[in-house]
Amino acid sequence: MKAPYSRFYISPEDYLAGERVSPIKHEYRQGHVYAMVGAKKSHVILASNLTTLLNVYLQDSPCLVMSSDMKVRLEAADCYYYPDVVVTCDERDLSTTEDFIRFPTLVIEILSDSTAAFDRGDKFADYQTVPTLREYVLVNQAEMALECYRLTAEGWVGQRYGVGDTVRFESVGLECAIATLYQKVPGTAAG
Repeated sequence: MKAPYSRFYISPEDYLAGERVSPIKHEYRQGHVYAMVGAKKSHVILASNLTTLLNVYLQDSPCLVMSSDMKVRLEAADCYYYPDVVVTCDERDLSTTEDFIRFPTLVIEILSDSTAAFDRGDKFADYQTVPTLREYVLVNQAEMALECYRLTAEGWVGQRYGVGDTVRFESVGLECAIATLYQKVPGTAAG
C-alpha cells in the first residue's frame, strides 16, 4: 500500500470530510489514511481503454462505469478505495448522490510495482466483503497479462489471460481481445 498519511486513527466521517476538500486523493483503511501516488502513462492509457470499452458496451444498460475518481465504500472491511475502474449495476448506487458507491459488480485495478502485493492480498480480501462484487480484475501495465477473479459457487476462482487471448468479463458479459485493452500502451505488443 502507499505511504500512510497519518498513523493516528481517523474516523470514516473525518476521512470523508477531509477528502472532499483535499487537492489529492487518499484511500482509507481501518482508521488510517494513505495518499495516492501518481500513475505512469501506461497505467493511464489502460484505465482509459478499459473505461471507454466498458462504457460503450454498457451504454444501453442501467450499469455505471466509473474511473479512479470514484470511491468504493467497503463497510464490513471499514475501507474506502479508489479502484482504477469500477462498474455498479445496483439501483442503490444509481440513485444516490453520495461521493462513493457501495455495491460494485466489477472492480479493476491496474498493478504497479508498489501496489501489486497489496492489490493481490489485503485489498482483494477487503473487496471480498462486498456481497455484490462478482469480479475482481488485476491488469499488468508492463506486459499484456491480466488476472481475473470471479465469484463462483465454489468461491473465488482465478483465470489468467495473456497475448492472443480473448478476455471475458463475465460479470457484465463483455468479451474482447486482450490486444484491444492494451492498444497504444507503450512497451506491449499492442502498443
